[in-house]
Amino acid sequence: MAGETGRYGSVYGGVAEPCTVVLFGASGDLAKRKVIPAMYDLATHNALGPRYAIVGFARTAMTEDSFRSGLGEAAKTISEVGPIDPKQWDEFASHLYYCPGDYANPESYAQLCKRLTELEAAKNLGGNRLFYLSTPPEVYPDIVQQLGRACIARPIFNQIVLNVFDEKQVYRIDHYLGKDTVQNLLVLRFGNGIFEPLWNRNYVDHVQITAAETLGVERRGGFYETAGALRDMIQSHVLQLTSLVAVEPPAAFDATAVRNEKLKVLQSIRPFNLEMVAQSVVRGQYAPGKIGDKPIPGYRDEPGVNAASKTETFVAGKLLIDNWRWAGVPFYIRTGKRLAKRSTEIMIQFHCAPHIVFREREVEPNRLVLNIQPDEGISISFGAKRPGTEMSIGNVTMDFRYREGFGDTTRSAYATLLNDCVRGDATLFDRGDSVEAAWALVDPILDVWSAARTAKVPQYPAGSWGPRESDLLLERDGRRWYNP
Repeated sequence: MAGETGRYGSVYGGVAEPCTVVLFGASGDLAKRKVIPAMYDLATHNALGPRYAIVGFARTAMTEDSFRSGLGEAAKTISEVGPIDPKQWDEFASHLYYCPGDYANPESYAQLCKRLTELEAAKNLGGNRLFYLSTPPEVYPDIVQQLGRACIARPIFNQIVLNVFDEKQVYRIDHYLGKDTVQNLLVLRFGNGIFEPLWNRNYVDHVQITAAETLGVERRGGFYETAGALRDMIQSHVLQLTSLVAVEPPAAFDATAVRNEKLKVLQSIRPFNLEMVAQSVVRGQYAPGKIGDKPIPGYRDEPGVNAASKTETFVAGKLLIDNWRWAGVPFYIRTGKRLAKRSTEIMIQFHCAPHIVFREREVEPNRLVLNIQPDEGISISFGAKRPGTEMSIGNVTMDFRYREGFGDTTRSAYATLLNDCVRGDATLFDRGDSVEAAWALVDPILDVWSAARTAKVPQYPAGSWGPRESDLLLERDGRRWYNP
């Protein structure tokens, strides 16, 4: 398999073998905003292989020409990969195909199977297929089962998936893991000699992980009523980040070794019982407020939301990892919608010096901050003497920004992960046992909340940093949130 050379050789892992990508939910918003632009990005950087086809499958009836032109218009207006080159788009669009159908109808899959067979023969693609589910989760079982029955998936949620596919054929995408700063967390720790010796309970006071959004539920009120922030963000993105911060050094940087160590972290997190949920987990729901000068309606005023809804739009929690490295070090996590600023970051706060020479002067603790979005980078803060005759101490920060350090060679997280999919590299993807371990952590919390039917969900004004109860969670431990 040949790798790329030149400017983009460091951006993508290499050229894939010929393949067919089947995109379920191809007419949906996620496909238009993220998935197709990411595939276009890969194609223009010669990272999709010498021969490929992308076959869209969705319930919307449309022609292949309509499918191509609709994606082209969307790419021009909402793409995250920068300006679209018309000639490159036309070349890419010639590889796009469309097959309408119903997700639960066997006849639709028979038609899809026939179309794939024709395309693979005509384009000499060799039968290497990648199935991408860009659909609501409730239709996943239908799609997977129908793929198996139609023999589209060659035999070689998890049990439903694994009845049809081998674990090594399954790529559970979490787009956070495609971001440079998330991957750089492993390089920061295991590729440098100065950080890993400090990465333990002897030097780290606590860790904070924040995934904050300024957006509300937008037009997804009906979906969000069935999900909530705990399922939507904590179970997936936030626990993924937690496992990467806390992971032990893997024997090698390959899929099996990395995922084995991540699983150990999830299995080491202290399980939640009724008392722990009451003491260590906070939920909230955004109320009317302002972000900037713009008035924002409350969650219960959003379309599709129950006027008496108890669905959480904010979650904060305290995790304890019962292993040798992290015993006694709390991991504080939080996520929420309609918060003061859009930011995802990991903050590692170190212990203060054991003997403070400058007793009468306040000295801030040292912090290492990994900014994941919107501006990827790493910052480290420490105390320094201010100029002048007085012994005055100020906190200073050393910043690294990806764009400044490496130029404009960044690419979308989806492009990174899709490139790994078509190359068969599963290192940055979750494994079935890790998914089960994450659900085992959050399910007891959901059970407690479900049983507490008369409990009130704390409200927080849109544009704030969440409910007061979230601040108290840390203040009880003598700490405070580090707000981006």
